[in-house]
Amino acid sequence: MKVSFIGLGVMGYPMAGHLKNAGHDVTVYNRTSAKAEKWAAEYNGAYAKTPKDAATESEIVFICVGNDDDVRSVVYGDDGILAGMEPGSILIDHTTTSAILARELGEACADKKIAFLDAPVSGGQAGAENGVLTVMMGGDDANYDKASPIIDCYAQKTKLLGAVGSGQLAKMVNQICIAGVVQGLSEALNFAMKTGLNADDVVDVISKGAAQSWQMENRSNTMVRNEFDFGFALDWMRKDLGFAIDEADKKGIPLPVTKLVDEFYAEIQQNGGGRWDTSALITLLNK
Repeated sequence: MKVSFIGLGVMGYPMAGHLKNAGHDVTVYNRTSAKAEKWAAEYNGAYAKTPKDAATESEIVFICVGNDDDVRSVVYGDDGILAGMEPGSILIDHTTTSAILARELGEACADKKIAFLDAPVSGGQAGAENGVLTVMMGGDDANYDKASPIIDCYAQKTKLLGAVGSGQLAKMVNQICIAGVVQGLSEALNFAMKTGLNADDVVDVISKGAAQSWQMENRSNTMVRNEFDFGFALDWMRKDLGFAIDEADKKGIPLPVTKLVDEFYAEIQQNGGGRWDTSALITLLNK
C-alpha cells in the first residue's frame, strides 16, 4: 500500500520504519528535513519537502507529532496534508491530542470525503522500536477494518472504541491510570528504602502478586537509583493529563488523584525536571 508518515520523532521514526520493512511504499515528512533524509537513506524510502507532497497519492496518511498545534500545522494550509489527499483515502492521527481536535479533524476530513481515525498510542519509545504498541482508535468500522492490518506492522493491540474522539478519550483513561500507579509506586519504594528494606528484593517478591504493574516491572529499578532518563517525558505527561482534566471538568467528573499528581509533576517541572521520565515523582519524596 502507498502510505505516508508525517513526524519522525522518537515514536514516528521507528513506526514508519516498520511500515517500510513490511513492504509498504512509504513517503515521510519531518519538519527537520535532515531527519527525513536520514530515514529515507536508512530504510530506502522516500521523503517529501511538504506534508502535501508526502500525502499526495497516499491511500493512508499517518501523523505522529507533538501536540494539537503541531497537528494543525501539518494538516491545514496550502502545503498541508489535506491539500494533498484524495477522496476515499484515510488520515490517521497517532498524536495524543484533545478530543476536541480529533472531532475537528473528523469534520474537516468529512468535508473532503476523506476518512479519519484518531489513534493515540501507548508503549513508549521501546514499544515503537519493537513494534509492540497499543493503539486506541476512534472512527467507523469500515475504516478501522481497512487500516488495522497496516497498523499491525508496529502494534501488538488495536481496538476501535467508538466514534471519532473515542481514541483520545481512551488515551486519557490510560494516562489517568499511569499517574495514580506511578505515585503509588513512588510512595511504596520510598517507604521501603526508609524502613531499611532492600527495595529491589521487595519488588522481586511483590511483583509476583497483586501489586504487580508495568511501572513496577520497568521503572522500579531505576527509580530507586534516581535515574529518570528511560521513558516518556513528564512534560508530555502534563500535556496529556491536561486534556483529561479539561475533559473531566467540562463533564463534572471528579479526578482528585489525577489533579494531585499533576500538581506534583508541575513542581518537578518548575525545578527543571521536565525532561525526566514520569517516574521522577519519587524525587519529591526522597529528599
